[in-house]
Amino acid sequence: MRSTMRYAALGLAGVMLAACGHKNKDAPLAFVPADTPYVVANLEIMDDSARQALLPQADAQLPSNLAQLDAAADRLAAKDPDGARLLRALRAEFNGKTVETFAQSAGLDLKGHLALYGLGLAPVLRFELSDPRAFEGFISRLETAYGKKLDLADVDKQSYRKYAFASSGTELILAMVGKQAVAALLPADASPALLRQALGLDRPQKNLQDDGRLATLAKAKGYQPWLVGELDLTRALPLALGGKDPLIGAILKARAEAESAKTGEPVANQLQTSPSCVTDAARIAARVPTLSFGYTQLDPKHQNVRFDVALADDIGKAFSGLKVELPGLGGAGTAPFDLSLALPVAQMRTFWSSQADAVVAKPFACPSLIDLNDSFAKLGPAMQKAAIPPFGDMLGLRIALDSLAPGQNAGAPTFSGRIVLGTNNPAGLFAMGQMMVPALARLKLAGDGKPLPLPKDMTSMLGQPGWLAMSDKALALGVGAGEDGKLGDTLKNPVGDAGRMARMHLTGAMYLSWLQLMEQKIDSLAAATAALGKSDEPSINGSVDNDSTTQAAANAARSKAQFAAMKSQAERVDSIDAEMHVVDSGMVITSQTVLK
Repeated sequence: MRSTMRYAALGLAGVMLAACGHKNKDAPLAFVPADTPYVVANLEIMDDSARQALLPQADAQLPSNLAQLDAAADRLAAKDPDGARLLRALRAEFNGKTVETFAQSAGLDLKGHLALYGLGLAPVLRFELSDPRAFEGFISRLETAYGKKLDLADVDKQSYRKYAFASSGTELILAMVGKQAVAALLPADASPALLRQALGLDRPQKNLQDDGRLATLAKAKGYQPWLVGELDLTRALPLALGGKDPLIGAILKARAEAESAKTGEPVANQLQTSPSCVTDAARIAARVPTLSFGYTQLDPKHQNVRFDVALADDIGKAFSGLKVELPGLGGAGTAPFDLSLALPVAQMRTFWSSQADAVVAKPFACPSLIDLNDSFAKLGPAMQKAAIPPFGDMLGLRIALDSLAPGQNAGAPTFSGRIVLGTNNPAGLFAMGQMMVPALARLKLAGDGKPLPLPKDMTSMLGQPGWLAMSDKALALGVGAGEDGKLGDTLKNPVGDAGRMARMHLTGAMYLSWLQLMEQKIDSLAAATAALGKSDEPSINGSVDNDSTTQAAANAARSKAQFAAMKSQAERVDSIDAEMHVVDSGMVITSQTVLK
């Protein structure tokens, strides 16, 4: 009997060891505290199909990201020239490289695990390395481009490099710990304990890998394990407002010292924090406890993402059962750009009035939140005004564009499509329109959905034909040839189902048209700014001050790079569909991108 029990115990121990054996004790998630306020990580290594789906998108976004890095360096140059030079050195590492070739040159393993997380609010990035020597080479090239060596320090024989941003009271640390790269932004006077934890020399008592919170979240929300993120506002907001987080404390201290140098206001006075801030932060966080996201499908043809916003019980239940009678909200859009947005003013007025009453009854006491008291005090009366017809009868808005083209010589764009206003009183809304536009007084619009042509003076103003149609719950306008034939069916489209708040459909071609229109407007603004710069008065030495003109030219160049990147992405897109709905537990936003 004893022998049998002994063998059974050994067998049970073997099973337990096997169950735990698959976990890598040195995986990035093993270094993440279970109570971290935020984290983004992959639970499993991406398969080749998923990785090849992301890399082209990352390459298309890279020029835009580098333009933003250039802009950050420009902003930093005046107060921290060394910091600006370090950013430009990092930016130079990407010259002529794709994301994949950069990763290879830096020794970063795109087939490995990674985690971005907070030690308090201090961000730490851990990335598995494929080639530790290549990572050291990357650091050496970075220092060469920077012009000098980064400061070298160590904790318990673990070396790391650092750069202090004096203006913000923070420091960047870079290290190779085992076969992982570690980068963190810490307080410039970080304690040895915080340094040890950031470097992974001290492990958290409970880590996120063993805790399993991300895996549970992914299973509950349908996120694929390749990339999952969560922001816990119940932890993050009290840290941000409570004055106890080391990183936030260092940043506030640096600002206070700068302010003290200007005004003489003692630093200690500026850094006083009311105990009520933690209480108020927790009160706000209880309304929106967490946000999370993850891919639900990822392959060379599909990139589907889901976002979840947890809401307090009363918020979710206020809208989860609401059916908004806006034609089109209940079905997928069919026009190249088709947006349906629920705006149930009556229900929103009731909800926001109750929120305003709650804050008025119990105002925020934290000094940094005092302005919210005034905002909510004004919100109550504003919500009462929102009850006035026809705005108080509003249900929602739908915009369906069939065509969009930038205008010639920066003129107004040409378009065709339909606008639908959902309302409980379409006749009243039309009557108000007749009062504002006397030409509409000649129209005798019935509620049968049949379109009537707009008066000639209105079509002359539009430059193309237009029609109005009305049903018992909506008023619709059609602009452009052939739109009259679509208005009747548009008013018969399905209304929203329970909790549905928004839908959008966008084709790649229409996406590209939007970008071209935006680029045209930005170019026109840049040209006007340049012309204004040329007319500036000469400076004292008789020359024109070129600083603003140079800056405008740099901004225009970055804008060009960003638009080029976005247009490159748009050219890969066949369609994008998105929707938002509310359930009892919160708000869910999904997007489905189909690539060519």
